[in-house]
Amino acid sequence: MGMLRFDHVGVVVDDLDAAAAFFLELGFEREGGAQVERESVDKINGLDGVRAEVVMVRAPDGSGKLELVKYHAPADNEGAHPFPANRLGFRHIAIAVDDLNTIVDGLRDKGFDTVGEVSEFEDTYRLCYVHGPEGLIVEFAEQIASEGAS
Repeated sequence: MGMLRFDHVGVVVDDLDAAAAFFLELGFEREGGAQVERESVDKINGLDGVRAEVVMVRAPDGSGKLELVKYHAPADNEGAHPFPANRLGFRHIAIAVDDLNTIVDGLRDKGFDTVGEVSEFEDTYRLCYVHGPEGLIVEFAEQIASEGAS
């Protein structure tokens, strides 16, 4: 008995449609959605009166899922904060791509800017962080050489 697999990451958003569109346009596939409003959800979240909408999207190869959640109640009075990449806690998700320049250019055309620059890491990857929807940092990684290759 123990861990079976990684299942998903939950991301709380204000504009569920825009967040879902961002990931669907990258190639994620919609797995489902639901309205949630029941006592069991209150208990799991440690909140009273939860009323939320959920959209699940999964990577095309099935390797991972994102649970995008819009809470209609209770209200979050703080909103999203565009924290820097070194802030403690959960900071980014990473997506493997095969054409980093095309992805980054397409996202810039839609108003999503890079955090820093596109850069090579250890002659193995080209990487870039992008400010995604609602302050989420999304890393895009294009493998340019086999890991461990000299």
